[in-house]
Amino acid sequence: MTTGIVFHPKYLEHEQTPTHPERKERLAYTIDQLMEEGIFDSQEVILLEPFYASEDDVLAVHTPEYLEFLKKASKKGGIIDWDTNVPVGLIDVALLAAGGAIRAAKAVAEGEVKNAFAMIRPPGHHAKPYIGAGFCYLNNMAIAVKWLQRNGFKKILILDWDAHHGDGTQEIFYNDSSVLFISLHQMPLYPGTGYPHEVGGGKGEGYTINVPLPPGASDECYLAIFDEIIEPVAIDFKPDFIAISAGQDNHFTDPLTSLALTARGYAELMLRAVSLAEKLCSGRLFAVLEGGYSVEKALPYTNLAIIAAMAGMDVSCIREPESYADELKWRKKNVIGEVRATIQEVKRTHSKYWGCFV
Repeated sequence: MTTGIVFHPKYLEHEQTPTHPERKERLAYTIDQLMEEGIFDSQEVILLEPFYASEDDVLAVHTPEYLEFLKKASKKGGIIDWDTNVPVGLIDVALLAAGGAIRAAKAVAEGEVKNAFAMIRPPGHHAKPYIGAGFCYLNNMAIAVKWLQRNGFKKILILDWDAHHGDGTQEIFYNDSSVLFISLHQMPLYPGTGYPHEVGGGKGEGYTINVPLPPGASDECYLAIFDEIIEPVAIDFKPDFIAISAGQDNHFTDPLTSLALTARGYAELMLRAVSLAEKLCSGRLFAVLEGGYSVEKALPYTNLAIIAAMAGMDVSCIREPESYADELKWRKKNVIGEVRATIQEVKRTHSKYWGCFV
């Protein structure tokens, strides 16, 4: 079995402005790096062509009024908020991005590949049913998860490790006990949500788990959270599928955040996620690219790390160029004690919902 990579050159066409953080170079530099490393020539990797999400796919998540707004704004241009405008032609690439997320999930669901990574843009996890935000227009992850549920996979674990809290995805599934949403994110940081007391509502109470991290949190912090929170609660939940919102703005060179994850740290996180999927749901896992704005220093290496881990390749030599080492020294902080205190707070908060935390 192989790892599928969803990509299309059209993903490079979307651009708010040439200097916007979410610009085409986020993927262009990665594709160059993957070609240089021979990833596309590997027998463990195949390229998957995306399709357009249908209106029914989108309307399973978003309101008809919001979809109509995007269609109209895409003809002449429009504005959602101060950092999210609607360039001409946006709806076309947004539907292809949402379809790319479905393509990844579908390829795994149907056994075409072992797992899959949708390298798509624009990202999606800040998009709510009725509005976009934070560079996001359609919630690609939620659209793909809804597709999976319509096709027989009832319990989905969404792990969102983007540095920014996935407030859109959280809101969409906040009252839904069939989706366990776990977010690891920097705090304080946009959008200002994602506190441990945000646990879900109604039938979904207990099925939202937020783990905020302080600036300077590094690989050991993320791996501790995976081992002490993510894996135990996933075992209790018993998902049919694991879906990862793979934001990469937690890297120590990212210009919009203050975290200190390394490319090797991303590889280790994904190795754990793949192992968990193999243990719980026959390996069914797909990932969707979210944020990440260090276009030269991070994304080519972090995307490579994620793909290599998913494909079962040797990740022991994956690292950034030595010339970036000084940046890690000043970005990384000794905050493991603070993170362990947060881990205990999350466990106490969720002990009434999950036996693993009692």
